[in-house]
Amino acid sequence: MKKLLTKTEKTVRDRLSGLLTGKMFEKKDDDIYQASQWQMIWMNFRKHKLAIVSMWMIFVIYFIGIFCEILSPYDPHKYDSEKLRMPPQLIRFISKEGIHLRPFVYGFKKERDPYTLKELYTVEKEQIFPIHFFIRGDEYKFWGLFKTDIHFFNVNIKNEEYMHLLGTDDMGRDQLSRIIYGTRISTSIGFFGVFLSFLFGVIIGGFSGYFGGITDTLIQRVIEIIRSIPQLPLWMGLSAAIPANWPPLWVYFSITIILSFLGWTALARNVRSKFLSLREEDFVMAAKLSGASEFRIIMKHMVPSFFSHIIAQLTLSIPQMILAETSLSFLGIGLRAPVISWGVLLKEAQNIRSVAISPWLLFPGVAVVITVLVFNFLGDGLRDAADPYGFRGKR
Repeated sequence: MKKLLTKTEKTVRDRLSGLLTGKMFEKKDDDIYQASQWQMIWMNFRKHKLAIVSMWMIFVIYFIGIFCEILSPYDPHKYDSEKLRMPPQLIRFISKEGIHLRPFVYGFKKERDPYTLKELYTVEKEQIFPIHFFIRGDEYKFWGLFKTDIHFFNVNIKNEEYMHLLGTDDMGRDQLSRIIYGTRISTSIGFFGVFLSFLFGVIIGGFSGYFGGITDTLIQRVIEIIRSIPQLPLWMGLSAAIPANWPPLWVYFSITIILSFLGWTALARNVRSKFLSLREEDFVMAAKLSGASEFRIIMKHMVPSFFSHIIAQLTLSIPQMILAETSLSFLGIGLRAPVISWGVLLKEAQNIRSVAISPWLLFPGVAVVITVLVFNFLGDGLRDAADPYGFRGKR
């Protein structure tokens, strides 16, 4: 007991000594005061645990979109009339034979209700289909460049085995494969749409705040006109103007441009307000005296000074783009089949009867909700980390 008290007294004495001499915080203060802007943002951002988890989830989502051909077990356009509206199969490790080291799924026995003619599927525990990794299956072109048939996981389809972890749709197509393929289209539209909005918002808003006068007045009136029109009817009108006979690639880029054309106004106003406060700063005057052009002053000196805030706002804008594409495709005026996106897949769930019979058709909506939430959490974390007045360093 005496030794414990002696050790405690020594610890308290050392801490008081460090507090009086300032050595306790010397290294931590150096980390803060000598850090760059981006280092300070990272120091504050990594405290936001939910944002960190969301960031890794976004990496996983975009990884799925990039390698969707390999990760999907089947060709998303392949249909099977014998497996219409098949319910999801569960991955299992235990059967009546014992524990299996390799995961497997049970087969289904198909019957038909004699009164309603509805397909009925019952689990057939005698049929065990082991799941293999990097197995050969349906042939595809990876990114349209080269042909291969390697899939990350599946059962041996050559032995008439099947695996539909999220069930099948009304045409017998694998729902999991279609959701994985839809990840590429839906997330890339959000990414490219925000990139174009960034260009429009920074350039137009920058010129508006930097020059002021009649230029600022005209740009602000245009922004007010665009923002005064309800977004959904405007999206519907512009999307309906796309010719129905256009190829899917043209429709994809048209939808991206439409969403970007309507999404730059909020960013432009924020950039304008920042420029109004920055254009009288000393570093702007120094750049003018050194002979820098107006465009260089805007893009090389003024924009980088609040670039972290722009990134935070763009991160919050991506889910809005994804929801806009999903809404337009769901209404039938956005992307159309054979293009696969989450909105196109949800369009198949418009029929209440189909949803009542096959509730797993709503799984694309779950993917949309998860993606929007993780982007919002990441955006909140970046916004808090980029706020210089909200930085709480280790003191």
